[in-house]
Amino acid sequence: MVRVTIGMLLMSMILVIAGCGGAPQAASDQAIAASARPEFVFKLGHLQGGEHPYQLGAEKFKQIVAEKSKGRIQIDIFPSSQLGNGRDQIEGLQLGTIQFHVGSVAPVANFAPKLNVLSLPYLFRDREQAIKALDGEIGQELSNDLLQKGIVNLAFWENGYRHLTNNVRPIKTAADAKGLKLRVQESPAYISFVHALGATPTPIPFGELYTAMEQKVVDGQENPLAQIATNKFQEVQKYLTLNAHTYDAAIFLMSKAALEQLPADLQQVVKEAAKEAGAYERQVSQESEEKFLQELKADGMTVEEHPDLDSFRKAVEPVYQEMQDSIGKDLIEKIRNTN
Repeated sequence: MVRVTIGMLLMSMILVIAGCGGAPQAASDQAIAASARPEFVFKLGHLQGGEHPYQLGAEKFKQIVAEKSKGRIQIDIFPSSQLGNGRDQIEGLQLGTIQFHVGSVAPVANFAPKLNVLSLPYLFRDREQAIKALDGEIGQELSNDLLQKGIVNLAFWENGYRHLTNNVRPIKTAADAKGLKLRVQESPAYISFVHALGATPTPIPFGELYTAMEQKVVDGQENPLAQIATNKFQEVQKYLTLNAHTYDAAIFLMSKAALEQLPADLQQVVKEAAKEAGAYERQVSQESEEKFLQELKADGMTVEEHPDLDSFRKAVEPVYQEMQDSIGKDLIEKIRNTN
């Protein structure tokens, strides 16, 4: 009986010693876990789906921020208009309910009117000129007004060239669009553009556009190939015209209040990550255009690949006359002269 008791005591002592040895390790594990918890959890919203370059760029941004901040910042991504339409999300930046938003420039121009210049049709000679202007002094000038609205433009990304689609007839010349009812963004430049074609502009939030076309509220719309393909517009639109009327710069925005709450080192992380992810997103956008075009053709869209672009350029001349007073003729010329 004594032997059993001694044996039990020895076993208890071993367990106690083992337990004591494990306690510091458990505490250490808890400390590591606690240190891995992010200090800042931010929301990033956009209007497009999971295959769109916006989403791929947002995922790249999230990855870079996590690595460079060593886990101190966590980015939660909300695609497909989960945080509201474009205006809702931009206002969310001002209120601090959303920390990041990437989207087309046009809705942002309602908060900083100079940005309307980027929505003018056939403004840039090519993509290279557009990127040079946006990444230089002109881009900075266009972004400055946003600071007064509580918003910071961290970088210009890309939404691609915008094209016309409709469900009524093929469009080869500008005159072929006459009489169509076309959805546009809530933007004076886009409204003026559709008027110049002799069509009827109808502002509709992007999240409601598919249903509006399905129910024939509008005959068509204009958007880059990525939007058309990833949102399955080919299911409710028959004709696509590759008229490339606008190089649609995307804009990657952050709440000014959210940026200022970060320490200096993390502010730098966010700024660098936005530009690095933006370069990646632009590359993805360019490389995916041919893929999306082939998908649209395979799904039965009739594609006009060689429209009469001169007829479109001539038709939209009144847009410049209408917009230049509010935008500034000098700014338009400055952009056009970028080399």
